[in-house]
Amino acid sequence: MKIASLADVKAKLSAYVDKAENEGPVVITRNGRPAAVLLAPKTDEELERLILAYSPRFQALLDKSRKSIRLGEGVSHQEFWKTVATRSGAKERNVKRRRRSNKHG
Repeated sequence: MKIASLADVKAKLSAYVDKAENEGPVVITRNGRPAAVLLAPKTDEELERLILAYSPRFQALLDKSRKSIRLGEGVSHQEFWKTVATRSGAKERNVKRRRRSNKHG
C-alpha cells in the first residue's frame, strides 16, 4: 500500500492510478492525515460491491431488511426461492408469448 500527499497525487494522477492498478490501494493524505483512498477495482462485480458498501440508501435498505428478519417478518429461504422460481417462470412464458406474437404480427 502506498501513501501519498494530495498535492503529489494531483500532480501525478496517472502514475498513481497505475500504482493502484498494479500495487494496490493508494492512501491520499491531506495535511498529513488520511483523506481518501485510490482503488482500482479488478472487475465490474468488485466495483459494484464497493459502490453498494458505501451507499447510504442501500445500507438503509439492508438495515430495514435485517430488522424485519429479527422481528420474524422475513421470508424463509425456501419461500424466497420458490417465489423467485415462480416469477422467473412467468417472465420466461411472457417472453416466449411476445416472440410468438412478433413472428405472427
